[in-house]
Amino acid sequence: MNMKKIFLAMALMGIVSLSASAAGETEVPAAVKSSFQKLYPKAEKVKWGKEDVNYEAEFKQNGTEMSCLFDKDGKLLETETEIEISALPKAVSDYVTKNYPNDKIREASKIVDAKNVVTYEAEVKEGDLVFDAQGNFIRKVVEKKDNDNDEKKEKK
Repeated sequence: MNMKKIFLAMALMGIVSLSASAAGETEVPAAVKSSFQKLYPKAEKVKWGKEDVNYEAEFKQNGTEMSCLFDKDGKLLETETEIEISALPKAVSDYVTKNYPNDKIREASKIVDAKNVVTYEAEVKEGDLVFDAQGNFIRKVVEKKDNDNDEKKEKK
């Protein structure tokens, strides 16, 4: 009888553990949360996720959609801020017009990495197009659904 209770308890713990991971909850290290809180104390609607081995916070700040990427020690790796499409360098819209004539830019973002290097991202139907600060094309990132996990695949 005692073994049955132990087995039942273990089975219940397994179900609880699976449902927590299925709900997309990400265990975020204290150093990461602390760094984020110091940088964005007024952030709203914060959602945490993993991007490879790093931690990503998606949130709103003053009504603007943003995301930050941190390493496990809480070091900020990059910040992505949604911008107006008209705020992209002209070369970006020229590139999209030429290379994607039947498409238009749906969303735009400015990305600043830890070394203060600026890149821009323009979302089109086929994926995200990444450009340098002058608007020169760098690569295309295509999101591919694989076993219910979002996976980004880069193409140059």
